[in-house]
Formats: sequence, C-alpha cells, structure tokens
Amino acid sequence: MKRNEIHIRDPFILPYDGKYYLYGSRGSEVWTDNATGIDVYISDDLENWSEPKEVFTRTPDFWADRHYWAPEVYAYNGAFYMFASFKSADRCRCTMVLKSDAPDGKFTIHSEGAITPPDWEALDGTLYIAKDGTPYMIFCHEWVQIKTGEICAVKMSEDLKRAVGEPFTLFKADEASWIRSGEGGIYVTDGPFPYRCKDGTLILLWSSIGDEGYTEAIAVSDNGDIDGNWIQRDELLFKKDGGHGMIFKTFDERLLLLLHAPNEHPFERPAYFEIEDKNGMIYVK
Repeated sequence: MKRNEIHIRDPFILPYDGKYYLYGSRGSEVWTDNATGIDVYISDDLENWSEPKEVFTRTPDFWADRHYWAPEVYAYNGAFYMFASFKSADRCRCTMVLKSDAPDGKFTIHSEGAITPPDWEALDGTLYIAKDGTPYMIFCHEWVQIKTGEICAVKMSEDLKRAVGEPFTLFKADEASWIRSGEGGIYVTDGPFPYRCKDGTLILLWSSIGDEGYTEAIAVSDNGDIDGNWIQRDELLFKKDGGHGMIFKTFDERLLLLLHAPNEHPFERPAYFEIEDKNGMIYVK
C-alpha cells in the first residue's frame, strides 16, 4: 500500500536491518472506546508499505480498552521495546513498556504497570538515554487534568521495567511565545521527541496549537542534557496543521522529520520532510 493510504496518527519509524518499520495510533480506533491492537507497516523505500501487521493484540485480561496511542519502538539491549499509551473508563491514561524479540514480532507487556504516575492523566512516553547512559522516559502530563499541559520526565530502571524516583517537569506549555490556548483556557502538550544535534546540542520536539493549528515546536536544553533549563524556540519547525513529530535517518543518510498531517480526522496521514542539522539546530529544507 502507498503512504497516503495509511490512516494513522502519531507516526514513528524505526529503521532496522535494511527495512523501515512504521507504527502509530490506528486511525479507525483512535477516538473510540474499543481499541483492539497496535500495527506495524514495513517498507524498503518509505513509499511502498506492507499491509498492517498486528504486533500487539488486546487480550481479555488486559485492563485498557481504549486509546492505544503513540507507539514508539526502540532497539535496546538486544531486544525491541515499545512505549505506548493506554486508557480505560476507570483508570488514567498512562504509558507502559512492551517488549518483543523482533520489530514486527508480538509485543507483550514488559513494565511493572504504568511508568507514568497512576493518578496522572499522562501520555506520549518517549525514550531518552542521558549522556551517562541512564534511561529516562519523557512524557506529557496532560492538559485534560491540569489545563496547562507539561512536558515531564522520569528516570527508568536499566531494564525499562519501572520508574525510578519521582517525575520532574521540563517545561510548561504556556512558556512558548507562539502557543495559543484552546477552549476553556487550556494549553496542549503532545508528542515529545528528543534529538541530539551533530554539535551535541539536545533539542526536544513537541506539539501544541499555534495560529495555524497543530504545530511542531522545538525546545533546547541549555546544558545538553535532560536536567538543563529548556528554552523555547520562537520559530516553529512546522506550523500548519501537522505535528506529533519524530526524526529518523534513512539508509542513504538523509535526515527526515516524520509527523501526521493534516490533524483532521479521518484524513491524518504520515508525512515526511527532509531536514538539515546545522549550528545546533534543525531546519526543514
């Protein structure tokens, strides 16, 4: 199937062993109260994709029945780990970690429950490995609970089974100059993704609402690591009706920004943009 036939939100690509593995929130189930699984699409060229292959299947004893969102898969310590968000009617949205022996294999629950605090509405967990090798999860404390969304982080155990210590806030949504509030004065934080520039600068992609809709924004750590002060860049990376982005390198060494656009259901599709890494920042070419 072609890329423009794939209806997902929150896309994520893992390049591995000559193939690209695309994950995302199923478009057909993203807003329903009856989610059933998570898929992967496989490609050699980023344009022609396999039919969806289910890599996580809801079982009768699994607690979450809705909003299987933003799966991200990482090769780590000899296995493949999926960070994905889940929810039920009587439990807060959270991020858990799943594990498989292959990027298109069956993923099973790996973490000891939620990595995010059980009483927080939280989502979009992403893996960050600090300069000293310590794994962290960066995630969103969601606006549905606190009105002004936050980007937070928590240290993880080396085996990615649990959080270690308390979460801490990197920044709040309303610190950005470009941001616009939604109905009721809320400020959205979505889709954090860390990227280290060639010169060592650590940036964080994240999404919210600007003048032209859903956006892709950048924050910069002032010390090159997660515990720095995070400075919001005034210029948006992508400003018109697309977001929840991530960055990956192709097998021919191109650097691509991947996001979903538009942000209107049911028209969301994966979209790529070639980017350049220069002088401690990234730019769309």
